[in-house]
Amino acid sequence: MTTYACPKGHVSATDDFCDTCGARMSGAAPAAPATAGAATGPAMSGAAPAGPACPHCGAPRAGSGRFCEDCGFDHHTGKIPALGGSGEPAPAWTATIAADREYFEANAIEGVDFPAETRTRTITLPSPQARIGRHSTSKGTSPEIDLADDDPGVSHAHALLTLSVDGVWLLTDLGSTNGTYVNDEQKPLAAGHSRGLADGDRVHVGAWTTITLHAPA
Repeated sequence: MTTYACPKGHVSATDDFCDTCGARMSGAAPAAPATAGAATGPAMSGAAPAGPACPHCGAPRAGSGRFCEDCGFDHHTGKIPALGGSGEPAPAWTATIAADREYFEANAIEGVDFPAETRTRTITLPSPQARIGRHSTSKGTSPEIDLADDDPGVSHAHALLTLSVDGVWLLTDLGSTNGTYVNDEQKPLAAGHSRGLADGDRVHVGAWTTITLHAPA
């Protein structure tokens, strides 16, 4: 079976999004097959030996470089430098998850009723990625924003939020059944395409769920 090299260092059976962490593959090449008895140390090519994986995002560390190439983690200080180089971790964004009747009525999904009881919750977005979906043991999904008990219209692997190196959260639809919408836009995001989000932007998923992003004060 052909496998593909994930930019986070995993081996994935799919070439669009890593089936381990959900990272976008972006034209990943097939992973090199393991060869019995092959040398595995730096003597293979003279390249710098890989260091331990980044403790923040799990990306492989190339040689002895100080900063993680994926999330900017500083291996010397144990922190993620804030924009502007203060040396302190960038403040975390939060997301408020709520059942949105206005979005539900605009969707008008036949045979689906708005829930009699709803809940609103606010979470801290975990960097560098937060998957949106519904957990499933059989499908192997365990999203950080788990809507299994909130909205049956959400796909198991619905969408992905990724924190870019410049501090912008990017939203990507993962090929969801009911689409991923932003604010009042009438067209959903194209599957696999990403767009940046700003403070106060609303992400609509499933039958009635709206996720509102909040920048740190």
